[in-house]
Amino acid sequence: MIASRPPAVWKDPTADPEVERRIRQLALPLALLLGFLVSHSGLRGISRTFLSMWVHELGHAVSAWLCGFGSFPGPWRTPVSEDRMIVVTLLVAGLLGFAGYRAWQAERRGLCVPLGAVLLVQLVLTFGLRVHTARAFISFGGDGGCLVLGTLLMATLYVSPGSALHRGWLRWGFLVIGAFAFMDAFATWWEAGHSAEGVVFGEIEGVGDSDPTKLVFEHGWSEAKVIRRYMATAWVCLAALAALYLSGLRRPRDE
Repeated sequence: MIASRPPAVWKDPTADPEVERRIRQLALPLALLLGFLVSHSGLRGISRTFLSMWVHELGHAVSAWLCGFGSFPGPWRTPVSEDRMIVVTLLVAGLLGFAGYRAWQAERRGLCVPLGAVLLVQLVLTFGLRVHTARAFISFGGDGGCLVLGTLLMATLYVSPGSALHRGWLRWGFLVIGAFAFMDAFATWWEAGHSAEGVVFGEIEGVGDSDPTKLVFEHGWSEAKVIRRYMATAWVCLAALAALYLSGLRRPRDE
């Protein structure tokens, strides 16, 4: 009689603190390096079509929602309502408030601070900005979204072990998408500030004026201001990632 074997049980290798420590040492720098190499290669167009373009359009949409405008991200184009919509303001504020309430109930008090900060930003952008200025912010939010949202996507690498993002391995996909989107926008504005051509203006077929064209010719920003503001956003995001990276190196030892 052949003895039956117990069913094999798959174990997540990242449950090992040593493996998780190695991941936190290597994954973020390697993802950024890969994003940098792709953004300076012939694969940049493919990466932009399938990855960074969606983060770019989502950046426009999130910027619009925070300013109280209706918007829906789509491929290469994100329509924005002509006027502010009170339902958008109430919905965004309600979702942020509900998320803060759930975080408080779950005793994840650290999440309440950034959620409260986003709520404050939403109120300022909605009630403190004129429509013309808000539209400039929404245009800026395309590549700005690649930088900020890309940073947030990469930050999911450091979710707590055992959480849904950690167990489902979604953080790996988010890490790659975030790194590619971030480096695509970073390369664009680094090159604009260090090349003779400067900012590239033009019109996108079927969409209209590009974001830099709108910012300079519709909203009166200078080329230098456009580059400076994008690069300032990029450096702040990199500083935040560096702080998160250094903090993440210590966490697995304490868990």
